[in-house]
Amino acid sequence: MPDNPVVTVAIVLATLTVVWAGSRAIGKRWGRRALLKFRARVDRYKLTQKKHIVATLLADPEIALAVRAHVQEQGTTEAATWKRVRAYLDEIVPFFSVLAYYKFGYALSKALLGIFYKVSISWERPDPFRGLPRNSIVIYLINHRSNADYVLVAYALAGDVSLSYAVGEWARAFPLEYLFKSFGSYFIRRKYRENLYHTVLARYVQLITRNGVTQGIFPEGGLTRDGTLRPAKIGLLDYALGVARDPAYRARMYVVPVGINYDRVLEDRTLLLELATREGRPRPRRLAQLSDVVRYAAFNTGRLLSGRFKRYGRAAVTIGTPQSVDEWVSRLEAGGVKPLELPRAERLPYVQQLCDTAMERIGSLVPVTPVPLACAALQTFDEDFVTSTQLVDRMDEIRRGLSAVSAAHFQEERSTEELLDRAYRMLRMRRVLARQGAGFVILPRGRPLISYYANSVAHLLGQFTEGIRARDSLPAMTLLDLD
Repeated sequence: MPDNPVVTVAIVLATLTVVWAGSRAIGKRWGRRALLKFRARVDRYKLTQKKHIVATLLADPEIALAVRAHVQEQGTTEAATWKRVRAYLDEIVPFFSVLAYYKFGYALSKALLGIFYKVSISWERPDPFRGLPRNSIVIYLINHRSNADYVLVAYALAGDVSLSYAVGEWARAFPLEYLFKSFGSYFIRRKYRENLYHTVLARYVQLITRNGVTQGIFPEGGLTRDGTLRPAKIGLLDYALGVARDPAYRARMYVVPVGINYDRVLEDRTLLLELATREGRPRPRRLAQLSDVVRYAAFNTGRLLSGRFKRYGRAAVTIGTPQSVDEWVSRLEAGGVKPLELPRAERLPYVQQLCDTAMERIGSLVPVTPVPLACAALQTFDEDFVTSTQLVDRMDEIRRGLSAVSAAHFQEERSTEELLDRAYRMLRMRRVLARQGAGFVILPRGRPLISYYANSVAHLLGQFTEGIRARDSLPAMTLLDLD
């Protein structure tokens, strides 16, 4: 090593520069290989550096107008308001990494999903994107049952496209924030009402939509607590549709419904406890919640290491048929209404109709896996003891009705007895159901979970839907004994 400290520093800097340049070159090469392997479409704009996207938005005239309005309303300085805008942009705008998404993200999602579930992916029709323009703008609308939904849908579509999700504040913690941003997802504040923030968010969503970035949106705005589909919220979809005011973009825009369901939602008991809290039960202490999480992780890690871990059944995704935004607008225009040219207050009811229609399509696509099927059948009986013959017959009735309304009845080739056996193994493991003589008995703490899973498919069950809803057992008092 030379005695001259200046020379030493120069050598170190040169070495670091070479290592950095070499690692970047290797990363790019690995990224290109990953794309060739998956043959996936990566929207070119996702590869734009974050600083360029931020610069574009800082020069946006609508954001400048929002800044001036904020200054007048709040009495702050313009410099302070622009600093606030930059903070919002730093929070919202991601930095997509092909290497992170396709090398690390895909491998991790495949490994985790493989540990917990048997994954099923189906399409409402073969080759659903046939006939769409190559430069189509696609927005996936997805029902939200678990935080695993982000991983499951990204994994299901990895061979076709990389998704950019709108992610809530729950993931703004290290290392989740870094991971989601490197996967191209952007963060939103779901209950933040400031006009300046929503202008910045809207302009970002419109910028990426205009540039063809494929997005995944959960219109329910959060996880279902009781298993049913929640009413649709339309904020993000309305922002994206703002691009469709230009007929050239409108002709390229499509909405794709996606239905998800699980034999076991990882957070199901937590979600039921949250529901009970909203209905008056005292909120569990954070220390108790942390203790439950640690105990759950330790228990299942031990089972995994000892080879006794059993998968949680099936996680299923059904991709629907793309719905043209241009056709939706054209139908309304034929009736004398130009929805995208209306003021916001008058436009939103029409956007709500579009989103509600998409939610109906999502509902019809929700997969009927063994556990929800068995739970729905159990919910149609008033008694806590059901004979095997009664349960199999009821599941048969439900299956016959499903063929007319559901695009996603999985394992149709299996006999009902086989499906019941698969569901029972899961429900027995959860201490929900037990065999007794010639039938099954619902255990004292099992009814809320049965109701939760039955609710995920009850809307598909026609004559049985009303009975399942009437039998619902989710009020707070029934949850006091949940562990």
